[in-house]
Amino acid sequence: MEPSTSAQDGMKCNSCETADAKVRCESCLVNLCAACIGIHMISDESTKHVIVRFQSRNSSLYPGCHLHAYGQCEKYCNQCDIPVCNTCVASDQHIGHDLMEILQVLDDKKKTIIAEQAKLKEIVYPTYQGIASDVQNRMSQLEREHEDISTDITKHGEVWHREIDKLVKKLKAEDDEMKNSQLRILQKHLNEINKTMSDIKQEIDSNDMTINSEDISKVFSTKLNVDRCTKLPIKLVPSLPEFIPGKIDEEEEFRKIFGALSPSSLISEEQGYSMKTTQKSPEVGSCPPAKQLLDVPETVTTLRTQQIYISGVVCLNDEEIWTKGNGSDLRRYSINQGSELKAFRTKSDRMPGGIAVTKKGYLVYTDYDGRSVNIVKNEEIEEVIILQKWKPRNVCSTSTDDLLVIMDSVDFRKSKVVRYSGSTEKQTIQFDDIGKSLFSSGILYRHTITENRNLDICVSDNGAKEVVVVNQKGKLRFRYNGHTPAPKNKPFSPQGITTDSLCHILTADPFNDCVHIIDQDGQLLRFIDCELSIPCGLCIDTNDNLFVAQKSMFDPLVKKIKYLQ
Repeated sequence: MEPSTSAQDGMKCNSCETADAKVRCESCLVNLCAACIGIHMISDESTKHVIVRFQSRNSSLYPGCHLHAYGQCEKYCNQCDIPVCNTCVASDQHIGHDLMEILQVLDDKKKTIIAEQAKLKEIVYPTYQGIASDVQNRMSQLEREHEDISTDITKHGEVWHREIDKLVKKLKAEDDEMKNSQLRILQKHLNEINKTMSDIKQEIDSNDMTINSEDISKVFSTKLNVDRCTKLPIKLVPSLPEFIPGKIDEEEEFRKIFGALSPSSLISEEQGYSMKTTQKSPEVGSCPPAKQLLDVPETVTTLRTQQIYISGVVCLNDEEIWTKGNGSDLRRYSINQGSELKAFRTKSDRMPGGIAVTKKGYLVYTDYDGRSVNIVKNEEIEEVIILQKWKPRNVCSTSTDDLLVIMDSVDFRKSKVVRYSGSTEKQTIQFDDIGKSLFSSGILYRHTITENRNLDICVSDNGAKEVVVVNQKGKLRFRYNGHTPAPKNKPFSPQGITTDSLCHILTADPFNDCVHIIDQDGQLLRFIDCELSIPCGLCIDTNDNLFVAQKSMFDPLVKKIKYLQ
């Protein structure tokens, strides 16, 4: 019997599963009897079906047996996982083994290959394309950031050069002053010596005339002053200053004075990429657009407080908030119950400047006139930061549990942001690249601060009437000065500020009774009004619900607003 015929006799139609298969669809990898060909052709008209007879199929589908020279393997042994010929089947080696038609095994293998091929094409390869793109982006970002570091080093060197030039000029001026002072004294001394020499010369000339004179009376009348002339002047010897150059014995010592680079590294993240998508797994600083802005934001809850002129609100958790008003009291409220849970006064009995909550849930507040930042632990108030020439205006807690404090100088001429780890100062942000102050200053100006999810630092500056955003290194990214027209077409004077999980920046606009939502690059997305009255303090809970404190004497409310879906 021909191999093709014997194979055909053992194959059934994959469609009806009863009749013997006469043909095969190479496109769909199915065997068909004569009656099922038409049904199969119209079952999926989107596919170009290629129908071939079994006899036309390449006889090489039956591999040669590696044990028997003239044998063709028409069966497949599952236990041994090898093709076998009829001679192999007749031997004792495969007694009791599960033998399958090799063409059926071939079909299954091809289907597996097709599935794996689809996975490679649709998932694996695009994933690697995304990873390659991500690595290229990181390389480009690395180049840019190292250029920034190099620029910072150069600028720092230029500052040192300027300071050294100033110091050299100052030392030379001091040396000139010493020299001129000594020259003036020596000149005066020389003038006195020259005067004495002139007197002596005059005395000599007078005596010569007397000696040569015939007038005896003139000789007797001459008074000699030799003793006066023999008293010599004092000797002035200048004492020269000595330039003592500062010595730096080791290069490492000089690097400590000038500045040094912290170590760099490449961190391997085992779970850094996912095969399910071509996107990188979320990291700190990423803002995936998982939610959409509601067309019409809605007020979920309204909480009436016991404070007036509420200017600050911060979430302790998704169920409780802290608020501050125009007095020295700080109050904690249950959102769902609408009841007050706790109240206490500041340590100095003064109105707090700003409030925040740390990662561990401790309340932090600033004492502007007391020049301190305080933390409340177990109902005990501790001063963690004490300032001398600065007054802390506002504070926020960062993703790393640092504190960012925006402060004014005591003369109200300067403002800056300082990052603290505990009570240790880590970073100061005050000027832009051209030395101009980033923030306005003045006794009547107010600043509020927050950190975005991408680690930008956002400051609402009502003195400058803008939102100032700098990156983690303190370099200016953009300024947002409102949007025209605003709901009430009044000047933009931002107060409270907060950010959400999408890196949106939200800032209160009390003159226009609304909240501005801008994206992380400073573009206005939407206004929230919700019948607000003088919105001032803002905060966001973990579900991206917005809390708005109204600085109103008649409506001392905190509103919980849903603006994302």
